Amino acid sequence: MSAVSIFNDVIGPVMRGPSSSHCAAALRIGRLARDLMEGDIAEVLVEFDRAGSLPTTHESQGSDMGLFGGLLGWDADDERLPDSAQALADAGIKLRIETVDVGDPHPNTYRLTLRNAREQHSLIAISTGGGMMEVHSIDGVPMPMDGGYHETLIWLPRGASAEFEAAEVLQHDAGECQIIQVKAAAFVATEHLPVMAVKRLAPVLPVPSRKDMRVPFTSCTEMLTRDGERHTPLWQLAVEYEMARGNFTEGEVVEKMTAIVRILRKSISSGIAGTQYEDRVLGHQSGRFHELMQTGKLLDGGALNRIVLYVTALMEVKSSMGVIVAAPTAGACAALPGAVIGMAEALGKTEEDMAQAMLASGIIGVFIATRWTFAAEVGGCQAEGGAAASMAAAALVTLVGGTRDQAIAAASMAFQSMLGLICDPIANRVEAPCLGKNVMAASNALSCANMALADFDPLIPLDEVIDAAKSVAAMMPREHRCTSLGGLAITPTSLEIERKLGARKVKGCGGCGCH
Repeated sequence: MSAVSIFNDVIGPVMRGPSSSHCAAALRIGRLARDLMEGDIAEVLVEFDRAGSLPTTHESQGSDMGLFGGLLGWDADDERLPDSAQALADAGIKLRIETVDVGDPHPNTYRLTLRNAREQHSLIAISTGGGMMEVHSIDGVPMPMDGGYHETLIWLPRGASAEFEAAEVLQHDAGECQIIQVKAAAFVATEHLPVMAVKRLAPVLPVPSRKDMRVPFTSCTEMLTRDGERHTPLWQLAVEYEMARGNFTEGEVVEKMTAIVRILRKSISSGIAGTQYEDRVLGHQSGRFHELMQTGKLLDGGALNRIVLYVTALMEVKSSMGVIVAAPTAGACAALPGAVIGMAEALGKTEEDMAQAMLASGIIGVFIATRWTFAAEVGGCQAEGGAAASMAAAALVTLVGGTRDQAIAAASMAFQSMLGLICDPIANRVEAPCLGKNVMAASNALSCANMALADFDPLIPLDEVIDAAKSVAAMMPREHRCTSLGGLAITPTSLEIERKLGARKVKGCGGCGCH
């Protein structure tokens, strides 16, 4: 698969929904499946492995919403997404969702079988965290793709040859024929070939992949070795990385992040103003917090109170199906931007300052995503909240002009204190204790940023902390990795809230959650 991109894997996608692992990744899988069927889908069978995370979470955490939106050809921030189930039915697409015993090794595995009057195809894909996904096979043939290329799939008679100028050409044995998989910057011409069938799957990632792409480093250790005694500010090293990864100019990288900052600031304002959505655990709370903060009736937390306000507002926007940015995930979408924007505004910083801080956080996220994952289904909330805290700590140090090494030290210390954090969403919704964990991650980031600015010793290098988190995840039971089968999720109160929400949906409009 292609090297991690800040704008693909770490800060993004721009989306709606409670979970990027569920909503955005499923939508991207659905988009590729739609292309496989050339937009003509009459029936779809969706299968989830019984031992994975999706049988217990696909409805309440947005997999269905995202997948249906993708099958309809929508984008991840489409305002129609909450109504995608009804839209799928209105489009005449017959749907079945089944739980099967197949022993899929990844907890977020989607098995799709799609039919129309002419043909049938199958697709197996996984959600890898933060909205990213990987296709493993098509029609039972191993066929890797991550949505970064224009993929041309060409069915040819056995023995036929074909040559293409492309990033990568793979040949697959498909029994009586062969499938040529061409990964390129554009779809390739096939008129000169004795084709049996051709399918064209468009890229679903904002930063495409390309031939001979090289990144300057993939770990914190490599970056420090390469930069040496220059002590380049972390945000500039992030720009250097993303320029190489995406073939951008420095100005384009900064402008892309500035545009994301503007989306986040708008979402914060809408969250404070008030949000409504029927299928949620928590109502609008940030408005009351804002009122008490403005009138001096909260404990004096300084800029931290503004950060808590912004974190809460963003989480409420997420839970009301408003537009958010997965940074690095939807479940942990608020800690990093809430900390950066809240502190920046308290200090009178500009949007470009915010963008630079977010870029610094992005390169920390690159190291985490390259070595491990952002998926709570794989690593528990330490993979989401821990990553967010680590990234935010580096961002805050950068925001006030701290050094490269201080930013990395802050990232290491913040991640260290989040190891072992489980994922146990109350009532199977990504709201609580997710809100508290986002606030904790942002508060942790602020504390560790100040500690690093005072040259506290993190002791353990960042890469080793990431590896330790991965090791902890391997020992974490399935019940504590976003399955709603353990922790707070199975308390009597949580189960009662889930029952009441389910009854309310049935009474409403068939469970689409639009009321």
